[in-house]
Amino acid sequence: MENNNQENQMNIELTEDTALGVYSNLSIITHSPSEFVCDFVQIMPGMPKGKVRSRVIMTPTNAKRFMRALIENVQKYEQHFGVIQEDDSQIPPMNFGSPNTMA
Repeated sequence: MENNNQENQMNIELTEDTALGVYSNLSIITHSPSEFVCDFVQIMPGMPKGKVRSRVIMTPTNAKRFMRALIENVQKYEQHFGVIQEDDSQIPPMNFGSPNTMA
């Protein structure tokens, strides 16, 4: 049984640059039949445009796994720290002059 656990382990490398992360206060998600594209944007108050800081492209299956993992982690966070309050008044319009969602 112990040997089986070692076979299922995976090493994941995290470089120093990636470990620093990027700040994002807006995400834009688009999709096609074969992929989901998640753009993580930094937009500053009073500035006319934001900047995409990171883009993650994944399969629909992995997008659904990610969604479930995020839901589970938000629930754990709220159990420990309390309910996250949402302020919908700060959400900018979502058209951004781009076409409808098709990547």
